[in-house]
Amino acid sequence: MQKTVYEDYKYSMQDTGNIYVGCKYTFGELLEQEDILFKFRLIMQHYILPEASPEDTLETHLYYLAPESFLVKIYRQMKAKVKVNVIEEKKFLFGRKQNGPGKKRYVTRMLTVEQLVNVPPAEKEKQGYVIQELRVSKLALAALT
Repeated sequence: MQKTVYEDYKYSMQDTGNIYVGCKYTFGELLEQEDILFKFRLIMQHYILPEASPEDTLETHLYYLAPESFLVKIYRQMKAKVKVNVIEEKKFLFGRKQNGPGKKRYVTRMLTVEQLVNVPPAEKEKQGYVIQELRVSKLALAALT
């Protein structure tokens, strides 16, 4: 079996208020990237990595994160949001759903981590969730110790 690595989803960007990290990074790769904000890597190393494996991707970690986990509180403190693609039925102009094959499409949604973990993994698979990006507030990140 050949393992495909999507380098397009391994990125980090910053603007004045947020950090954007692609979810195909493994935690090991994430900690080695010099262009990712040091405070973010420090939080990942001290709080999140002890409960995850360095070989896990950020995507699988967020996909299977349990709602009762302490890490959900950490993500809430960082004001983290997740960019997710979801399969949705197309609608007509006035809101009626189209019927028939080929009437579904991927729609991008921004969810908080709490909203994401409240959806069970079986439902995520049924709706075709694809986690693309983690967005973290710089101000909230600076407030964490």
